[in-house]
Amino acid sequence: MKRILLGAGLGMAAALALAAPAQAAKTLVYCSEGSPENFTPALNTTGTSWDAALPVINTLVQFERGGTKVVPGLAESWTISDDGLVYTFKLRAGVKWHSNNDFKPTRDLNADDVIWSIERQWKKEHPFHKVSGGAYDYFADMAMPSLLKSVEKVDALTVKITLNAIEAPFLANVAMPFMGIHSAEYAEAMLKKGTPEKVDQAPIGTGPFQFVAYQKDAVIRFKAFDAFWGGKQAIDNLVFAITPDAAVRLAKLKAGECHVMSYPNPADLDAMKKDASINVQEQEGLNVGYLAFNTLKKPFDDVKVRRAVSMAIDKKAIVDAVYQGAGSPAKNPIPPTMWSYNKAIEDYPYDQERAKKLLAEAGYPNGFETDLWAMPVSRPYNPNAKRVAEMMQADLAKVGIKSKVVQYEWGEYRKRMQQGEQQMGMLGWTGDNGDPDNFLYTLLGCEAARPGGNNLSKWCNKEFDSLVVQAKRTNDIAARTKLYEQAQVIFKEEAPWYTIAHSVVYMGLNKAVQGYKMDPFGIHYFDGLDLKQ
Repeated sequence: MKRILLGAGLGMAAALALAAPAQAAKTLVYCSEGSPENFTPALNTTGTSWDAALPVINTLVQFERGGTKVVPGLAESWTISDDGLVYTFKLRAGVKWHSNNDFKPTRDLNADDVIWSIERQWKKEHPFHKVSGGAYDYFADMAMPSLLKSVEKVDALTVKITLNAIEAPFLANVAMPFMGIHSAEYAEAMLKKGTPEKVDQAPIGTGPFQFVAYQKDAVIRFKAFDAFWGGKQAIDNLVFAITPDAAVRLAKLKAGECHVMSYPNPADLDAMKKDASINVQEQEGLNVGYLAFNTLKKPFDDVKVRRAVSMAIDKKAIVDAVYQGAGSPAKNPIPPTMWSYNKAIEDYPYDQERAKKLLAEAGYPNGFETDLWAMPVSRPYNPNAKRVAEMMQADLAKVGIKSKVVQYEWGEYRKRMQQGEQQMGMLGWTGDNGDPDNFLYTLLGCEAARPGGNNLSKWCNKEFDSLVVQAKRTNDIAARTKLYEQAQVIFKEEAPWYTIAHSVVYMGLNKAVQGYKMDPFGIHYFDGLDLKQ
């Protein structure tokens, strides 16, 4: 195998640290787009942080590689009661935990670990509930605290979860990263040492790779876990080379300094496809990029203003210039590839004269001043938010709206957005389980409109919320479809978002990489890979 040289962008110290321990070792380098907030998926909602945690952390059930089917994970089997309220999971026997300099496990995975991992998010009295900030946004936004009735240990390898109501997507939800299973023994050891935050900063899991080290904003190192329950990986070492600039990621890929790169610039795709050293994979993204209007702040508490902004921006021009053939204009909050997508809905037209009239009717004949937040990183649903913001800014100025583009470091940006500091700001979403609930309830339900929640518009419409909650409570797909279609009509009328685009997602791979499969939910998985010798 050609030795992968690590460029100066990583720094000499990092390059030396990444040197393979033996000539024969296989090291796969992933040029990632950003830094993780920590390594506990329950504390995060971003793909960037989940990517960094999932080599280490497993879930009870999981999605098959490259697909949406739920298959066994740490639980080898499960049963669901006839009334749909009781889920009983049978854990695999003999699943080993990782170790580090501070901790050596004395036992295998058992039911105590599952209960600990769920109750940390659920129970306010749990000793780890407030560790590392204690913001379990996904758990809360999906109404898990009220949904769960009990989580019980039947025996050492059996866990029973009882719900208060039917939750149609519950099994798929359990497969999502926020339901990752952590070592209760490790947590107890770190608590006794007075360093509980190490559970989130230096993770112990059961996954295919073991955490080695993290240099913030530079590099993450993992090594294959010899005792992984799914079998040892062909890759000996996994390295995340954190590289926020897409052009630099591509340069590293072409130079052989990384094997896999995320989120290439659309403008570079033609050249990448012609490069003999690169494989380009692509798939329709289960995603949406949007501009959220903070409905709790003036002037966006007025639906006329929200509609006016929606008519003032030239969406086609943005999609053409920024997505460059790798995206399509969005009119609904769910992608057109998802069941229950309402095709009958019409988007707001680009009509600046009508926008001016609506602004005048709302009491802003001369426009107003506002902020316009833009993500600092490339995301699958928006490859260049700064450019999108500049185009929006120019369009809005033509109807009298003066906007100031605001950016923060990625983790800070997301945190501030969820607290509702912005008047309007961009973000997006890639579906995590293939169910419309994951968009409509998680991003737009009243439960998620709380400070810190994923409902960034802080929009709580009781009629909309009632429809999406009803849809959760039945397993009848036809009935759920009708409810979701009605909910999308209300969404469009009330305009809490300006929907921008659904994108095609691309990955750049060195030709040496074998076995990589793109994930429909936008996560990057590195198990099951090999490098050609």
